[in-house]
Amino acid sequence: MALLEVDDIEVRYGAIRALKGVSFDVEEGEVVALLGANGAGKTTTQKTVSGMMRPALGEIRFDGERIDGVPAHTLIHRGICHVPEGRRVFPRMSVKENLEMGAFRFKRPDKQVLDHVMELFPRLQERITQFAGTLSGGEQQMLAIGRALMGKPRLLLLDEPSMGLAPLIVQQIFEIVREINGEGVTVLIVEQNAAQALALANRGYVLETGEVVLSGSGKDLLADDRVRAAYLGEEIA
Repeated sequence: MALLEVDDIEVRYGAIRALKGVSFDVEEGEVVALLGANGAGKTTTQKTVSGMMRPALGEIRFDGERIDGVPAHTLIHRGICHVPEGRRVFPRMSVKENLEMGAFRFKRPDKQVLDHVMELFPRLQERITQFAGTLSGGEQQMLAIGRALMGKPRLLLLDEPSMGLAPLIVQQIFEIVREINGEGVTVLIVEQNAAQALALANRGYVLETGEVVLSGSGKDLLADDRVRAAYLGEEIA
């Protein structure tokens, strides 16, 4: 049994069908990537998994239990933590306060987890008392991921973690995600940087206009002519 099972979900914005029978699964300990162009349905899929949206049809199961329709704040208590696109840090709260917000499901933040987040992101330790709004884009992304880790996730949802960041920072972010996964956290990542995402992922799914059109191992998708032409900018003879 997979940790996450998404079965034939349909999501609508009014009369528009944003997702049209999307199905996929994520095994415990995996990194799974969702790829696709803008508007393909990647973010909608993640929001539906994390309880921010409700499917009109289909089922979502986490650890064998149905969670479709369960609100986001309840799913956090089950170990599903979502780092949304755009980071969404609290700009007028300090770095430390932002991190402590990530542990709201506990009576108090776990100092051991906080110390580990500081080890993963030494830049945050240096800026622990600064307002989050004064951080660079890369530092805010580190803070958003660190805040999610404070919730002790079993499943970490990352939505476009590389967006707007310099290549060197992107490399650092992906190395840290690899380390987090190596520590046992399952990851579902939405990412337009297909090369980085597939190099990291065990498996991937390609979405087009709300439907899964391709799936396979990260290695196989990196070698697929359609993926290389559409998402890696390569010309295929």
